[in-house]
Amino acid sequence: MLMSQRQERVAALVRKVVSELLSTRIKDPRIGFTSVVKVEVTKDLSIAKVHVSVFGSQEDKERTMEGLRSAQGLIRSEVAKALGIRHAPEIQFVLDEGIEHSIKVSKLLNEIKKSEEVEGR
Repeated sequence: MLMSQRQERVAALVRKVVSELLSTRIKDPRIGFTSVVKVEVTKDLSIAKVHVSVFGSQEDKERTMEGLRSAQGLIRSEVAKALGIRHAPEIQFVLDEGIEHSIKVSKLLNEIKKSEEVEGR
């Protein structure tokens, strides 16, 4: 999805604010080790999809997503303050499993390489 400069600026600011809130202000015990992967903002700036990566089991991920959804109001108000606007984009959290997928592929490739070395190839 190609974004305009304004969308990119808003997305970058949303990413920064959400990352800071997750590391400093939000103390919900349901939220585990979470990092913001990317943010996509609609053309009319009404919705910001925040893609997050969560470290842990499937249960940890579900609890974290629940905790993030409960913190949406606080996050949206902080984004509004940072943007200096009255109507901040609605924050939607999306679980991004791309990093985990990359780690699994890397492990599989390493296992193949080790098995080939053992076989003497």
